[in-house]
Amino acid sequence: MSTVITSTPLAGRTAVVTGASSGIGQATAERLAALGAHVAVMARRRDRLDALVGRITAAGGTALAVPLDVTDRDAVRAAADYVAAELGPAGLVFANAGVQLISAIDELRIEDWQRQIDLNITGVMNTIGAFVPQLVRVADDGQTSDLITTSSIAATRVLEKFSVYSGTKAYLSQLTRLLRVELGRKMVRVSTIEPGMVDTELPDHVTDPDASKLMADLINDIDVLRPADVAETVAFIASVPRHVNLTEITVLPTQQAI
Repeated sequence: MSTVITSTPLAGRTAVVTGASSGIGQATAERLAALGAHVAVMARRRDRLDALVGRITAAGGTALAVPLDVTDRDAVRAAADYVAAELGPAGLVFANAGVQLISAIDELRIEDWQRQIDLNITGVMNTIGAFVPQLVRVADDGQTSDLITTSSIAATRVLEKFSVYSGTKAYLSQLTRLLRVELGRKMVRVSTIEPGMVDTELPDHVTDPDASKLMADLINDIDVLRPADVAETVAFIASVPRHVNLTEITVLPTQQAI
C-alpha cells in the first residue's frame, strides 16, 4: 500500500479533543490543528483552554475553546451542538479526559474510586453519546470519521495498587473492540491508544506515597514518553486512508520494562 501524506492531511475535518487543558490532550489538539483540522478543545480549566486556542490561532490554525466537565452529560450534549454549529460536524473525536488515582484497595479510598469511574468511564461514554451521531453523519457523507480513546498498558498488565484505574482502562480497551464491530460497518473507525509511562500531570494526582515514588523513579530513571509522542500517534491513526482502521496501538518508552 502506497500512501502520500500531505502536510495538512486533516484539512477540512472538525476534531474534538477532551482533556485538552494539559498533557496528551493539549499536545494532540496542537498537532491536529497543525495538520489542518479545526479543533474544539474541551476541559474544565477555561484559562488553559484559552491559552491553547491562542497558541493554535497564532500558528495559523483554527480552534474553539469549550469549557466543560465531561461527567456532565447535558453539558457535553450542548457542546456537541455548539461544535457542529461553529465548526461543522465532528469527524474526529479524541475522548482523552481521564484521571489516575493509585492506592491499595484496602485503603478504601472510595471517593478516588468513584472519581476514576466517573471521569474515565462515564465521561468517555458521555462524549461518545454526544458525538457518535455526528461521526456517523460525516461517514455517511463519504468522509473519514474517527473515534479514538485513551486507554493504557494498565488495561492488560497486573500492576499493584492500580486495580480501579486499570479496571477503567480495561473497560475502554474492550469497549473500543466492541464499538468497532458496530461502527465499522458504518465506516466510522474506532481506535484506542495504550501508552506506557508518559510525563504528564497524572502522576501528580497520585496520593499514595509508595505509588507516587514508583512513578517518580520511573520518570527519573528512563527516557519516558512525552505527550507529543502520543499526539503523533493519534495524528497517524487519523491520517491513514479511510479504509484502514488502526484499532489498538501500544506506545511504550523503549526502556520501560514494567
